[in-house]
Amino acid sequence: MIEIINEKCVGCGACIKACAYDALKVTDKLAAIDIDKCTVCGACVEACPFDAIILRRMAVEAINKDDYQGVWVFAEQKEGILAPVVLELLGKGRELADQMDAELSAILLGSEIEHLTAELIAFGADQVIYVNDPTLKHFRDERYAKAFSQLALKYKPSIVLAGATVTGRSFIPRVAIQIHTGLTADCTGLEYDAESRNLWQTRPAFGGNIMATIVTPNHRPQMATVRHKVMDPLPRDDDRNGIVVLEQVNFEFDTDQTQWLGFEKEKTNLINITEANIIVAGGRGLKEAKNFAMIEELAAALDGAAGASRAAVDAEWIPYSHQVGQTGKTVKPNIYISVGISGAIQHIAGMSSSDYTIAINKDADAPIFKVADLGVVGDLFEILPKLIKRVKEIRR
Repeated sequence: MIEIINEKCVGCGACIKACAYDALKVTDKLAAIDIDKCTVCGACVEACPFDAIILRRMAVEAINKDDYQGVWVFAEQKEGILAPVVLELLGKGRELADQMDAELSAILLGSEIEHLTAELIAFGADQVIYVNDPTLKHFRDERYAKAFSQLALKYKPSIVLAGATVTGRSFIPRVAIQIHTGLTADCTGLEYDAESRNLWQTRPAFGGNIMATIVTPNHRPQMATVRHKVMDPLPRDDDRNGIVVLEQVNFEFDTDQTQWLGFEKEKTNLINITEANIIVAGGRGLKEAKNFAMIEELAAALDGAAGASRAAVDAEWIPYSHQVGQTGKTVKPNIYISVGISGAIQHIAGMSSSDYTIAINKDADAPIFKVADLGVVGDLFEILPKLIKRVKEIRR
């Protein structure tokens, strides 16, 4: 916890300048901390010239890291189909497990989905820990969290990886709380340090303006959710051997706080941007909703998907599921066509892994041109209709 000693504080404001989270203010010549905003980073402690701010760290219960072995990947599935991010995590998990000389395990929760065990082994898992329970057929975060937590406490993995999907983001934080460890969300890079046996977890911070590398030195397991399309899956190998461990979870005496009612798919004919090989994305430069039809028309002509910047989504020109960027989805298409998007760093964080980027913008100084392989400076309302016409002529 962090504390201000009023007898030493003179209200100089040095702590306010040092705080990146706007968690401090000075009232009646005394500094005060907004606990809801404070992250206990300690920057204000170092900045205070009067030693009026102290950081009291709680004692950390020592653990034996040797008790925690192996790498786990949460095998997210829906209606018996694996989420694409799972295969990417198995590829990275295989690399980490080999560096650690440890086993790679896939954790499969659901009902009557035995066929997925062979697929998980084919993509890199040494073993699949499978909980076959009718109450896990449909995702509910409290049930999934309890099941996963019980398994983690029993087997004690060193590293746990899950996709930064709606499902992963929903229940993995519950798991971290229940097993008393840390969690790094939305990672874009993972590296194993053999000397410390710590996992270096890299993710964008401060709105994508910097990349932070985070470690969990005092707790195990080390947990991270990873964004889709930032890791590479291994080639499928159906000759790989692995084992399947059947487990049971005790849900007795649990009172469910939620009830499964059903799932309603989004009413759209547009292609999922995370799976598309070609994406045409539109931004604020389109000016109004009706002009977004050109983005969808070009995407359809290229057999691609329509994407959008946050500004376009906030303006309700297209659903959030098409947003590319730090607060949207990470994509990795063969071709990414940016139309009327200036290229804020938050947007670039979501599409910078594209194989080839084409940018159309009337502002020659737009940041998007710094990451584009081909840049077209001009009026999109003149360029886009001609481009659509030409693509349709070629693809007849």
